[in-house]
Amino acid sequence: MSDTPKSEPASVRPRLTIGTRGSPLALWQAHAVQAALSAALKVPAEAIAISVIRTSGDQIQDRALSEAGGKGLFTKEIEEALLDGRVDLAVHSAKDVATFLPEGLHLAGYLPRADVRDALILKEGAGLDDLPAGARIGTASLRREAQLRRLRPDLKVELLRGNVHTRLAKVKDGEFDATLLALAGLTRLGLAEAASALLDPADFLPAVGQGAVAIECRIDDPDTNAAIAAIACRDTGIALDAERAFLSALDGSCRTPIAGLATVEGREVRLRGLVLVPDGSDAAEIEARAPIVDAARLGTECGATLRASAPARLLGL
Repeated sequence: MSDTPKSEPASVRPRLTIGTRGSPLALWQAHAVQAALSAALKVPAEAIAISVIRTSGDQIQDRALSEAGGKGLFTKEIEEALLDGRVDLAVHSAKDVATFLPEGLHLAGYLPRADVRDALILKEGAGLDDLPAGARIGTASLRREAQLRRLRPDLKVELLRGNVHTRLAKVKDGEFDATLLALAGLTRLGLAEAASALLDPADFLPAVGQGAVAIECRIDDPDTNAAIAAIACRDTGIALDAERAFLSALDGSCRTPIAGLATVEGREVRLRGLVLVPDGSDAAEIEARAPIVDAARLGTECGATLRASAPARLLGL
């Protein structure tokens, strides 16, 4: 028997690097993509490195995104890292991705979509009807604020920024009577039990992309595109093609409350879209369906129809 000591295994050289924000939810999403790629490419998880990048959106906590520059603030620095080659792919909450991407980048795929519903978290009570007149609801979403005001104009809606744990703590401590969060995020963090009630999309339509994890990369990087294609969910991609085309046709931004949800039903995709004024006093809705191959066209046509028929004030014009 040889007395030569065994050498330590060599460290695995990263094959791909994921760029992500550093919040607990963002890291969950990055690790989910890492695990999926590891399995699909048959490489150790360590071969898919994760690089945490602090974004402008993470640093701004005292203003609504609509005032600070839009939801692209959550992706700007990560996209810069993509463009200069520091990372190979970026993982985002799909609802945080700007309507229009920097030249040379695209959304190459999505993980399977989770539950799209919004969750209502209450200090006391079991539903929206249990909140007394004048109750303080915290949210940073114009869409949620407008839909809340549409259903309960007597509530007092105020700005509440921060990650999931921060917002839950502010309700628990009594700073707010309630808040709204995506059920998908709560579930991914093991916090689904914090939800007092789940809001039916029939009455409370989610944000475009809600519940989906988006994977962005350089268009001219065939190897990374092929790796993402191996883990991409077909139906989620079809639905998001319709929803994002709807948003694009409306020139949607954080300054206009817009909601949209597409679902794949057999060989068809069905899209519901909604535009509101910020105080919820007026809204325009549309619903249509098309073959799945025409998902993007469906979104574009629905958005164009609302843009042509809705009062200018609904579109912030």
